[in-house]
Amino acid sequence: MMVKKKTKYIHAGRYVAEVEVDLIESEDEWAPYLSVEDATRLDNVREALQREDMESALQYGRIYKLEPIS
Repeated sequence: MMVKKKTKYIHAGRYVAEVEVDLIESEDEWAPYLSVEDATRLDNVREALQREDMESALQYGRIYKLEPIS
């Protein structure tokens, strides 16, 4: 089993979170996959972005606001 750092981008509404996770690679058919903890972190940041709770979302990584270009 090998673990690699990976950046995941979570989009919700007009915000995007950049979150570092560990991607687990192994020989089984489900690989590569995330740990339960990392999957929960991604769910938590998505929920915080949907509530527009930036203070909570910032605990997980960088947050970006998307703005349309006219």
